[in-house]
Amino acid sequence: MLNLIYWELFKTYSKWRTYIGFIAVGVLIPVIMWIMSYSGEQMIQRQLRSLQKDFFISGNLFNGWVIGQLIMNGLWVHVPALIALVAGDQLSGEATGGTFRLILIRPVSRTRILNAKYFATLLYTASLVLFIGGLSLGLGLWIFGSGDLIAIDREGISILPESELIGRFFLAYALAMWTMFVVATLAFFISSFVENAIGPIITTMTVIVIFLIVSNLPVESVENIKPFLFTTQISVWTEAFKDPYDWSKIIKSCAALGINSLLFYSATLIIFKRKDILS
Repeated sequence: MLNLIYWELFKTYSKWRTYIGFIAVGVLIPVIMWIMSYSGEQMIQRQLRSLQKDFFISGNLFNGWVIGQLIMNGLWVHVPALIALVAGDQLSGEATGGTFRLILIRPVSRTRILNAKYFATLLYTASLVLFIGGLSLGLGLWIFGSGDLIAIDREGISILPESELIGRFFLAYALAMWTMFVVATLAFFISSFVENAIGPIITTMTVIVIFLIVSNLPVESVENIKPFLFTTQISVWTEAFKDPYDWSKIIKSCAALGINSLLFYSATLIIFKRKDILS
């Protein structure tokens, strides 16, 4: 099995499209930081203006941790498309290249081949998330320095001491990775239907948009299904910056995301095992 995963990883990382996400993020994050170096501090001051009337706030409020959280807030809207670019090519790419027959003549079951491709997809997804985290925090702390983090969301404001931030960002990126695994599994599932790599990318993003709309509809008739939609839980990583942690909410969200991944992958396995490979 490890040998199969190795070769699937080799094939994945030998394609130029695999590096589009890394290149895009590698260019975009420094540009964001350059922009923030000119206007970011004023933005933070505007957000804290109401607090400064009642509290005395000192220290480096505009630091690398703040930049890291702002980048997470901004990029996770676009990261699914970068993941779908590779995940959607895992099966459809073989169909396009006409290499499925060559792969399946080996004395290895379809299940093991699919598992290897899926693990390679998850490892790519994890590597992209870790790259985003390492680059944004590494550059941010180097350029803007360190300090406490003032996390602002709809529920209020949390002032998190610098001593806790490594653990909190580790949890945030772990939760973000778990969320992106669902996106990768969805694109992987859609790629089992088609024979070109563009279809899974477009379809994945369309499904995400539709699910997001349903997740945010203020309609009572859809309230019962909202908790089961992965888009409802897609921002679970923000729970890492709540004080205290709401572990009950984190566990429920992770369970819902895991069920979505399991359902998508199970459907992919059924389709792939029954599929008539003609090329």
